[in-house]
Amino acid sequence: MTHILRVDASMRNEGSVSRVLADKLVARLATADSTITERDLAKGIDLINEAWIGANFTDPADRTDAQKAALAKSDALVQELREADTLVITAPVYNFHVPAALKAWIDMIARARETFRYTENGPEGLLTGKKAYIVVTSGGTVLGSEYDFISGYLRHVLGFIGITDVSFIDSSGLMLDETKAAKAEQDISEVA
Repeated sequence: MTHILRVDASMRNEGSVSRVLADKLVARLATADSTITERDLAKGIDLINEAWIGANFTDPADRTDAQKAALAKSDALVQELREADTLVITAPVYNFHVPAALKAWIDMIARARETFRYTENGPEGLLTGKKAYIVVTSGGTVLGSEYDFISGYLRHVLGFIGITDVSFIDSSGLMLDETKAAKAEQDISEVA
């Protein structure tokens, strides 16, 4: 049985190429007994704040009820990620980077003692053994170009928490090449 966590970062519901491609990718990956958890960041996501930071850096055994409440949403997002063995993220490029909501999600799930830890040999990701697919869409920023600031960032962040098996579904530069979405669909059809 596979458990797929789908994280949609497109703020568009209608006409979103990344959502359409993610629909096709999830359908390709899912089996009859798959569990699919959907996290739509367009519906809103909390930002970290001073209370969150204070609670996060307090030893879990010493947290007050207020601190536990400050971390409740983050704890739920981390649990979703722990339970999944496959991660599908839609990552449209907004102003040369990931949407603010995706950055907020990353801030909520990249937590010391929860998804990574520091060791004498440096940081160690705790979410190993997972596969991530990132559906990248953009108007003019092409994946792998000098203006691509998201693929390296997302690969680094996911690797930092232990997810090193990362594949990109490339539908970038749609204003430069209208066939990119169809090419991305072809790539999805070849996903094993």
